[in-house]
Amino acid sequence: MLALPNQRWSLDFVHDQLVTGRRFRVLNIVDDVMRECLRAVVDTSISGRRVVRELADLIAERGRPKMIVSDNGTELTSNAVLAWSGDTGVEWHYIAPGKPTQNGFVESFNGRMRDELLNETLFFTIGQARSILARWVDDYNNERPHSSLGYATPAAFAAELEQQRAGLTPPVASLALLRDNTGRSLVAAG
Repeated sequence: MLALPNQRWSLDFVHDQLVTGRRFRVLNIVDDVMRECLRAVVDTSISGRRVVRELADLIAERGRPKMIVSDNGTELTSNAVLAWSGDTGVEWHYIAPGKPTQNGFVESFNGRMRDELLNETLFFTIGQARSILARWVDDYNNERPHSSLGYATPAAFAAELEQQRAGLTPPVASLALLRDNTGRSLVAAG
């Protein structure tokens, strides 16, 4: 399968609280191939209808994913999400209960967000939380190299794939394609 954006998106929630004790949630949407955070929605409550609105807006900007993967949380199994998935034709895959590793890309992203930002920051207002998270996501997508992307940023990786798809740059050949398949040994045995 060709590595392209929108093959598979993963969704999950992460929670935190303001200094006042009021809790808030972040809905993270990650493109698994690009390792890009497509959206980090911050609010005190995020319903299934809100999930659908965010996904519809995201699709209008970026195009429709082939598949979305999530856990079985009530917002993500709501009638609004089930109807939207059926109406749009987006395949929705629910991971097995208690198996977060089946949604590893967004779980890894959430872990980074938790370790690098949420655990280290005091949030005073929802507006401040939105602003700080938006800056962190921008840095994550545009400034940080990712080892899984050959040490490119998600933005640079996506741009390179787009150039390859448009035929502007040749793809880098896999080393497996360059090996000697004639059956002869390169070093004399014995």
